[in-house]
Amino acid sequence: MITLEQLDQLSQIEMGQADRTKLVDIKAITIDPSQPAIQRMESYLENVKNPYLFLCGDTTVRICFEPDGQELINKLKTHFEHLKTG
Repeated sequence: MITLEQLDQLSQIEMGQADRTKLVDIKAITIDPSQPAIQRMESYLENVKNPYLFLCGDTTVRICFEPDGQELINKLKTHFEHLKTG
């Protein structure tokens, strides 16, 4: 099981620091939906290796969050509302 300290270290890795050949493509990860949520999360973290830096097909994805920023759900709502009105 990954620790909070390890997650913190993984969150600090920049795209240019990572070996792209060692990044996991999330399209290849399968999660058993019949498992409880905590087991699904643990399985995802184990398989993705770094939840902050991974591949989605040919695209390298780096996720970061502001310590005091809005929750993701609010950011997504704002984004999609802007797309509808824009």
